[in-house]
Amino acid sequence: MPVKDKADFAKNILPFLADLEEDEAGPDPLLAAKRLGISPQDMVVLSRNENPYGPSPAARAALQDVPMHRYPDSRPFLEALSRYTGFFPPWLVTGAGMDEIISTICRIFLGPGDRALIPAPTYNLYALATGLCGARPFYQPRTASFAVNPDIPDGVKMVFLCSPNNPTSNALSEDNVQAVLDETDAIVFLDEAYVEFAGKSLAGLVREHQNLVVGRTLSKAFGLAGMRLGYAIAPPWIAEQYRRVAPMFSISSPSLAAGVAALQDLDWMRECVKRTVSERERMRERLPCALPSQANFLYLQTGPESRGIAEQLLK
Repeated sequence: MPVKDKADFAKNILPFLADLEEDEAGPDPLLAAKRLGISPQDMVVLSRNENPYGPSPAARAALQDVPMHRYPDSRPFLEALSRYTGFFPPWLVTGAGMDEIISTICRIFLGPGDRALIPAPTYNLYALATGLCGARPFYQPRTASFAVNPDIPDGVKMVFLCSPNNPTSNALSEDNVQAVLDETDAIVFLDEAYVEFAGKSLAGLVREHQNLVVGRTLSKAFGLAGMRLGYAIAPPWIAEQYRRVAPMFSISSPSLAAGVAALQDLDWMRECVKRTVSERERMRERLPCALPSQANFLYLQTGPESRGIAEQLLK
């Protein structure tokens, strides 16, 4: 019997996946340390916008008594989120990090041939999640101040906004977001992963707009990037659809327990934010080319290609 080659099976791959670009996580700290001949403990890792102070000690302690033999129960986490956000649980959904939130929302609203508007530059996962649904990203340049052009083309099914925006570090004004919502009947996804560093959220607009979803994460200000804890605030009709599509047990019991504990120790999170903002402003004084930031990172417009500069910084 002849042995079939890979090509015989590759025909089963969905054709639109051929155009996808692989997601880039940046340098692996352990491999970089080995290449440079230094200890990983001696490296200052800034490339993933993590919280260097780590999570609340209460989050670490909460891991001790998690029942590993039971499937996860997300209800205590939803109740903690409700107290933190001011939205009742029917308005809240959860996912394994912001990435799962984005991917699941895309699966609800995008299909082959659909278009999603992405103001560039911004987080690259929006385009990847769009492409995984067979839809096409439509890039629209931001204004000179990195605001979003509210002139949304007809036929767009989703619009992705990020505030504060990765990588430009600026928060969008409420007027700018309101103008986008008034202009389109598309689903608008507002990514507020860095909102705690900005000090102001636009999540309240969800109560006024049936087409707005606000995504959040505990990876940044709460220091739980390794636990993969994301959530979204959405009108109940969207939240109901989300729960039908999303995996039921995608967040592990240890992650949920850590999330509940972190949300009960807001003083720790706020102190981390305060220290981070102080360091951000100190660094900005040392780097006059950096633009004002409302996130936990700085944006610099470089002359040479940024990859070369990143390599120099790594060394």
